[in-house]
This record gives sequence, structure tokens and C-alpha cells, in this order.
Amino acid sequence: MQIKTLILGAGAAGMMCAAHAGGDCLVVDHARAPGEKIRISGGGRCNFTNMYASPANYLSQNPHFCKSALARYTQWDFIELVGRHGIAWHEKTLGQLFCDDSAKEIVAMLVKELRAAGADLWLQTSVTSVAEGPQGFTVRLEREGKPVTVTAQNLVLATGGKSIPKMGATGLAYEIAQQFGLPVLDTRAGLVPFTFGEERFKPLAGVALPARLSNDRASFDEALLFTHRGLSGPAVLQLSSYWQEGEEIRVHLMPDLDLFTALRDQRQQSGRKDLTTELARHLPARLVEELAKDGSLKGRLADQSDAALQALCDRLHDWRLKPSGTEGYRTAEVTLGGIDTDALSSRTMEAKARPGLYAIGEAVDVTGWLGGFNFQWAWASGYAAGTAIRG
Repeated sequence: MQIKTLILGAGAAGMMCAAHAGGDCLVVDHARAPGEKIRISGGGRCNFTNMYASPANYLSQNPHFCKSALARYTQWDFIELVGRHGIAWHEKTLGQLFCDDSAKEIVAMLVKELRAAGADLWLQTSVTSVAEGPQGFTVRLEREGKPVTVTAQNLVLATGGKSIPKMGATGLAYEIAQQFGLPVLDTRAGLVPFTFGEERFKPLAGVALPARLSNDRASFDEALLFTHRGLSGPAVLQLSSYWQEGEEIRVHLMPDLDLFTALRDQRQQSGRKDLTTELARHLPARLVEELAKDGSLKGRLADQSDAALQALCDRLHDWRLKPSGTEGYRTAEVTLGGIDTDALSSRTMEAKARPGLYAIGEAVDVTGWLGGFNFQWAWASGYAAGTAIRG
């Protein structure tokens, strides 16, 4: 079977690429259904983009690489596409856009778009081997238990990264890239919960509150969630992408609250009450109980001097913690690192040293923040490769 373009991976980037690559295009995926990560994202409603998406929201060894693609296919372009298909959506917080109904609508839209462009979609199809061919690339596939050989002028790597292996994630894109001489940077889990040894926060599992998490490279103000294994929530996931193993993190609880002033005012009105009782007016009661176990929160509020109150607030505003690790690819939303952008054209996503080979989406060393940014990179990079292939 001879075709113009073979796309490996029917995820967000792969289907977007197929929708713009023109006819004579085949998309293959080992899953039973296309867009499985789209389907489960955003609690089943798909946080499909972010109103404030910009290059500043992405991590990469080359922070300039994503600029071209993001500028040529913006969040507003995807919002217009969603609107054309009659998909209702809403903004949740911080520019995050979700479907009103179901993420399946985004999957159906992409399938409809790629079929309208003349592309075919083969599911439950695995890649056996990839090699140089007289017409470009010779790819051996297995479909429905039978071998199929496809010769393609263009080969697009859109199989994603290693995150969530239970959904079939593998390092296939990295293996093929290296086979053709493209360098691959070390990968690690991103947007992932922190873990702590000895079930440190088990008594607080389920407690959530606003917090600012930071290290020397980044700071995020969003929700913090204590779990049986450690810390999660949006602020934790965001910082995890900037965290290095063995590094300390800083936690500022209730960053928008002037806790010292609040407690000092309460001292005038409710001084006879226990410090823990008054502190629990601002922090979750279970957290206060846990903090009080070391005996540092004894006595009535009236007994606390300004210096003592300030010391308490400093403790809550600069809580130093050292995670033992993260939950890894098992629960990570993205994979950091991947195919080195220096080997690719920022305009077309084509390998500089191997014409006809493209890499897009999560497989590339471009990783977005939590909140729809990674989907926007999938749409933008898929569009860049697809339009380049179409010519």
C-alpha cells in the first residue's frame, strides 16, 4: 500500500495534522478508539484550550521554538472550529475552556474533520517496524492480526510521550526519532503529584485549600490537595514540571489572606478562645489539628504576642518541604523532554536532516502548563505539520 502521508497516533496532534494534510493520508493507532486522552481529560469535559495561551506557558530547552506554531494557529482559531461544530463550551477559571457536555464531542469533531479532508483512520493497528524506503518510509503494521506494509512519502510521529502507560503510552516516537538520527532529550513526568515517605500527609487526605507553591524557578497560586501519598492539586501539578529530584519546595498557605492582621483583630474580640479554634476559622480544622500535634499551637489567642502570631504566620507562609519523588508516568498528565527541537523546523515540524519525517505534540520537547495549554500545542503543531505536508 502506497500513500503520501502516514500519521502514527490518533490523538489530538495526530488527528489535527490529518485534518490539514489533505488527502492520501492514513492515521493509525493501537487503541480501540481515537483520542482516548482527549476523552478522559478535564473530568470528561476536555479542557481543550486556554484563552491566555502564549509561549510563556511552555517549557522547552529552546523556549523560542513554540512561538511560530502557536502564532499561526491560536486558541481563537480552535475556538472558532469548536463553534463551527456547534459544541457548547464555558470558561472555568484562569482562561480554561471546557465543553459544556462531553469531551467526546471534541473527538467526534476531529474525526469528522480528518475524514472530510480525505484521510483514513485505522484503529487497533500496531507498528511492527519502520525503515527507509524507495518512496520515503516503509512501515510494517499489524491490523486485525494480519501484517500490512505501508510505503509513505511522509511519516508523522504523533504517538505522544510516556505519561499514563495504562492507556497504552510508550516511547515509540522517541525510538523512531533516534532510528533516523534525531536526538532525544531525557524525559520525566510532568504535571504530576508529589509523594512523601512514611505516609506523612495521610491524616490530611482530602483536605484542600488555596496555596502558593514555589521553588527558585517558578511560583503558582492555585489549590493544594493533601493525599494519602503526598500533595496534589493544580498548584502542585504546575510546580512539578519545574521541580528537580531532591529539591525543596516552599508552600505559602492562604496567600491572599493577611493572616497576621486577622488573628490580631480576633485577639481583641475573642481572646479567651483557644488559638487552634480561632486559627480554624481561616484554615481547615484537620490541618490545624495536625499542625498542633507538635505542641506549638497551645494556649488562648489572648496569650499570643504579636511576635508569636507573626512567627506562626511565617511558619504557614513559608513551609519548607522536600518531596521524596513524584507519582511518575502512572498519573502524570504530560511528559517533559522528548525529541530535541533543535532537530526540527519550528515552522513545519519537519526533521531538518530527514525530509518527510515530522514530529508533533507531546513527543516533542515542548510542554505546557496545566489548563489547556498542552492541547493548544497539539492543535498548533499538528496544524503546522499538516499544512506543510499539504503544501
